[in-house]
Amino acid sequence: MTIPERFSRRRLLVKLGLAFNGVLAVLLAIPFVRYLASPALRARRDIGWVSLGSLERFPAGETRLATFRNPVVGPSDGQTARLACWVRHIEADRFQVFAINCMHLGCPVRWFPQSNLFLCPCHGGAYYADGSRASGPPERGLFEYRYRITGAELEIEVGALPTPGLASARRGASSCA
Repeated sequence: MTIPERFSRRRLLVKLGLAFNGVLAVLLAIPFVRYLASPALRARRDIGWVSLGSLERFPAGETRLATFRNPVVGPSDGQTARLACWVRHIEADRFQVFAINCMHLGCPVRWFPQSNLFLCPCHGGAYYADGSRASGPPERGLFEYRYRITGAELEIEVGALPTPGLASARRGASSCA
């Protein structure tokens, strides 16, 4: 019994091999294509503004620690959903609200009113009262949240992490909305 030339074993195996490799290539390409298309497919989540509390909690000329609940939380986040920031009340309705994380490796900085410095306990980073870098390994100052005053409440804009690109893009704009 002979097989016609158009149905040779070699040709059949080559076609099966090409089909198998094609299917495998498509399956391997799906995650890569989803990764590249994810910014376009993902809906932008503007979380908006979160209250830090009454203006009375932040006396003029002082820097205080404030906490807020992260609006982007999962069911298992627990206490890690509580985020902290430093609020510096400069005068009247002028504030500065800093992210608590050091710009070196993200350790939480502490405010020392005796020296008017934010100090990082991990690697000795220091920041002036205005959040700018004083010394140590950090390459830049503390990130600053945008704030606004609504009634008698101080609110900060959350949802987007304060990053160097975001901070530099907003330098031209007023920090108080």
